[in-house]
Amino acid sequence: MQKVTLSVLVGFMVFGCAVGTEKDEYIDLETGKDWPVYGGDRSNKRYSPLDQINKENVQNLEVAWVYDARDYVNGKVPERPKAIQCQPIVKDGILYGTTAELNLFALNAASGEELWKFEPIADGRRYNISANRGITYWEKGEDKRILYTSGSFLYAVNARTGKAIETFGIQGKVDLHTGLAEGLDVDISAAAVNATSPGIVHKDLYITGSSVSEGGNAAPGDVRAFNIITGALEWIFHTIPRPGEEGYDTWPKEAYKEQGGANSWGGMSLDVDRGVVYFGTGSASSDFYGGNREGKNLFGNCVVALHASTGKLKWYFQTVQHDLWDRDLPCPPNLATITHNGKKLDVVVQVSKDGLIYVLDRDSGASIFPIEERSVPTEGGLPGEHPYPVQKFPLKPAPLSHQIFTEDIITDLSPESHAYVKELFDQYRTDKKFALPNEKGTIMFGYSGGAEWGGNATDLDGVLYQNSNDDPWLLVMENAESRKKEMDKVLTGEEHYQKNCAMCHGTDRTGTTEFPSLVGIGERSTETQILELLKSGTGRMPSFQHIPEEGRRAIAAYILDLPTGMHQTVNPEKMASQEGEEEEKKFGYEAKYVIKTWKKLTDQNGYPAIKRPWGTLNAIDLSTGDYLWRVPLGEYPELTEKGVPITGTESYGGPIVTSGGLVFIAGTKDEKIRAFDKKTGAVVWEHQLPAGGFATPITYEVDGKQYVVIAAGGGRGQKPGGDYIAFALKEQ
Repeated sequence: MQKVTLSVLVGFMVFGCAVGTEKDEYIDLETGKDWPVYGGDRSNKRYSPLDQINKENVQNLEVAWVYDARDYVNGKVPERPKAIQCQPIVKDGILYGTTAELNLFALNAASGEELWKFEPIADGRRYNISANRGITYWEKGEDKRILYTSGSFLYAVNARTGKAIETFGIQGKVDLHTGLAEGLDVDISAAAVNATSPGIVHKDLYITGSSVSEGGNAAPGDVRAFNIITGALEWIFHTIPRPGEEGYDTWPKEAYKEQGGANSWGGMSLDVDRGVVYFGTGSASSDFYGGNREGKNLFGNCVVALHASTGKLKWYFQTVQHDLWDRDLPCPPNLATITHNGKKLDVVVQVSKDGLIYVLDRDSGASIFPIEERSVPTEGGLPGEHPYPVQKFPLKPAPLSHQIFTEDIITDLSPESHAYVKELFDQYRTDKKFALPNEKGTIMFGYSGGAEWGGNATDLDGVLYQNSNDDPWLLVMENAESRKKEMDKVLTGEEHYQKNCAMCHGTDRTGTTEFPSLVGIGERSTETQILELLKSGTGRMPSFQHIPEEGRRAIAAYILDLPTGMHQTVNPEKMASQEGEEEEKKFGYEAKYVIKTWKKLTDQNGYPAIKRPWGTLNAIDLSTGDYLWRVPLGEYPELTEKGVPITGTESYGGPIVTSGGLVFIAGTKDEKIRAFDKKTGAVVWEHQLPAGGFATPITYEVDGKQYVVIAAGGGRGQKPGGDYIAFALKEQ
């Protein structure tokens, strides 16, 4: 069992704020009129007590209004706009959300009429945006603010007028690099730092994690609290500990001076009565190779509880020690209350990318269900690696998705599909969940699900509703020095692209289900922005600093469709000299081994390599750890037409659950939103969206009418969209 810790030294500034017990004024759990917080309330239950829409009448839902959230440039929408992943919020009859390009807007929640729109300053680091999954509301008397991130900045916007609050930070914004370089004696201003998930409010504090690069140049993943009124940094919790802090001895000496990552990118939850903030973290950088970070690497891959006013550590629970498999904790913890062994118990429920469900006591961090520590492979990995010899295996609840690719789960979609995948299986057969990354190749689960960033919902009776993906991935590593020598050769932009970018964005630049299209990228990004992104990396995109600058210029020219002559790498000696000058300034390190192949394992037609279902919706009784039901979520219409039973698909975005007996969820590749009977898992309503709803819906009430809203932004390998769509019952 994970040791429960009591304190840690963190650097913070003294901040005076209101004393006494904080009331959660942001949601009325008796009426559910508003949806004013990402996740419904600060416990992230995603539960609504509304029951006007219920199992008996849900078939009468119709479109109530549509808001066009497309970002027009010179009167046109970009050819391949980004997806919209935002779960909007509603407060006092006003709906707030973001567009694909992260412009903020306010609507009349009953009609969809736009009230105002805020466009962030297009400064030099705005290109670092990847997604926005939600925004944050705060009020104190007549002062009502929206806080949200775009690029490398946190903005404060007047919720009534849509104008920046000039007294917050510098002209209404705070740089998300603030505080990260303290004590490092290095400039990290060029490092990729943004935030895909919103922060959470505790009194006058905005507590936030961040999204950073996953390569060796990743910025520190520290969790910070900013003063909502002034924008000042109030406290900081080092996820890679400094001398004297808890966990410092789980790293090599002074690792914090070059080591980044271990960041909380999935969002946070707050226990208002306890004054404790809970969050999960991701792996330390770099993904898949940790030769320079011997040890269990706290606080990477941890569920962490901090005292919200000070940032001091209450407890932690590490799910993966010395992570070499990118098994981040991708979504906010769900704070639920269950009946366990006849007693009421407040718990933290954290679900992982490898489909595991951790149910932890909210006060101690101890698991309420048995967990075994078992020996795992330490041989057969990359030279210089230091694999941790044991890992945790929760015994209950059972995993949401497969843990190992075995021969008996190879697809049976057709004899041809089976034979195609069997050949790959024989070549890359991987018999252990924690098999070590290597240069030969491994097949692993746990990248695009089990659980993903959309999170889950919990009913008041302690039932967890979670969508899950089940996809095997193929990983092959290679020596970075060998790669660099290859890249030093004179190559065209297309050759550089195919060697470095095609594995994610496709050989034709049209993207995949996991990574965006680059077609038409010149309509939304400049050459300078692309070059900076190639150099710094962001989120799942690694840095390409190992490629000489002219090589990066060649890639940029290629994807921007600039003249052919600009695709050619020239003067490598000069560029090598420039790279040497940059070496002294950058934070981080160069990993000795990097990714060569990283792709979803599929059959010859692009369908997942394993037997169906490929995506599910699950109901789990948290009191017992037992599954109540499990059903496929989503379908491939072309397979259904051929008589193939419903397969399920990947889903991105999460569910909500209501007192009306319904679970609403979109997020599937078939671009539908559905309502399920929460007791049986039966589909009781579905609607074909104009584009994929890769976001989490909300529900709220205005003037006695209940609405359900989803952002149908498309993307993720599907056709683009750009609408927010509201549903309500037909007028009788």
